[in-house]
Amino acid sequence: MRVNTLTAGASASKEHPGTSAHFPQLAWGNGQEVFALRLRQSPPQPPERLFTFIEAPNPRNLSQTTLRVIDALLIGDLSRIRSDTLSDSLRISPTTLRRRLRRDSLTYQQILDAVRRYRCEETLASDWVPGKCLAWELGYAEVNSFYRAFRRWTGYNYSALKLLLT
Repeated sequence: MRVNTLTAGASASKEHPGTSAHFPQLAWGNGQEVFALRLRQSPPQPPERLFTFIEAPNPRNLSQTTLRVIDALLIGDLSRIRSDTLSDSLRISPTTLRRRLRRDSLTYQQILDAVRRYRCEETLASDWVPGKCLAWELGYAEVNSFYRAFRRWTGYNYSALKLLLT
């Protein structure tokens, strides 16, 4: 699908009436609005603590593609980012994305889980958040899926951890 991204500061075009520059992350494809990601050309090095969650032989020596995937997941809306959307934004096919991640001995799901865990711990380090709010922020469709993942990460139930922290 060919997608034309509206850039920040661009005005509404005659081809797409009713659009404005207030939505720089919208794109058009086949006459409908679709989600498009803004990716940095050269993403910064991921936080050091994130590497403890990434299960790869050499997590500090990752490819540029893997670093861009991590960066997009760290700053993006996890409820909207999917591997196919990300591959479109990287201008590669989903198969190529999988192949490049495999070179680093990773999958998209492994990276997503590591970023979710990192973002969860960062959020809880600053303030307590109800489980359903945190599940939504981390991109889980079901709250119970988040609770199972949290228990796998920490060994604690989410409600038990709340009692420990309060």
